[in-house]
Amino acid sequence: MTNPIVKPFWDQATGSWQYVFHDPDTMKGAIVDPVLDYDPLAGATSTANAERLLDYVRETGIELVWILDTHPHADHFSAAQWLSRQTGAPTAIGEKVTGVQKLWQGIYHLPEDFPVDGRQWDRLFADGERFMVGNVPVTVMFSPGHTLASITYVAGDAAFVHDTLMMPDSGSSRADFPGGSSDALYDSIAAILSLPETTRIFVGHDYAPGREAACEASVAQHRAANIHWKGGPSRAEYRQLRDARDATLPLPKLMLSALQINIRGGALPEPEADGRSYLKIPLNAFESR
Repeated sequence: MTNPIVKPFWDQATGSWQYVFHDPDTMKGAIVDPVLDYDPLAGATSTANAERLLDYVRETGIELVWILDTHPHADHFSAAQWLSRQTGAPTAIGEKVTGVQKLWQGIYHLPEDFPVDGRQWDRLFADGERFMVGNVPVTVMFSPGHTLASITYVAGDAAFVHDTLMMPDSGSSRADFPGGSSDALYDSIAAILSLPETTRIFVGHDYAPGREAACEASVAQHRAANIHWKGGPSRAEYRQLRDARDATLPLPKLMLSALQINIRGGALPEPEADGRSYLKIPLNAFESR
């Protein structure tokens, strides 16, 4: 088995980690969870983050074969569509994204003909599905809890776990979004931390509590030091801790904007008669926190 070279990219504005990984032998590679920049005060999108990833791919000589999303994000826009247009690489996400599309179609009161079959991506991966990036084997793990569609990509000795785990000193990610479940999250974390101890866990976010932003820790480090998992909590203990924490958290400031983009695979809504796309905010669909 060939293990990938992983290059992380930090987006400070959203606390998000994006990744490029590649096979050093064949130089084939993939991008995971790219960010499309969005200024909510100006309503302006830009591609600075995506261009950083693309510059690295080109400068390193990587042949991009996949652009991978782990789930429809609530805190940033996905740049998957833009990167696919620039490179020709196909896009992919987990097959349960259709459930997220149907859920948010209702919240946004989108037309009945809005596609909720995942066609916005080139490929929908099933749990346990395997594919190759060069000589690096990649296995898809269905990892619900944070969202009902979340997946983990296990690429050689690297696992891209999206927002299931945070860094060990921050614990795990919230499970209170529509379709989320602390019960499902418990099972997903247990499965991820059953991978070999040397597996490198790459997280989707870090909010750097009093330190520099970090993105990587091993399975062994999480088992020993993750503040939500060390000591092997029971399901009831974990759910009590996670649910209590979630009850104190405000909703992400970009959630109502981001899901409109991300259930479209990273595409903006269809332009209206003036040629401009518009976001639609459902008032009072959620309670103020």
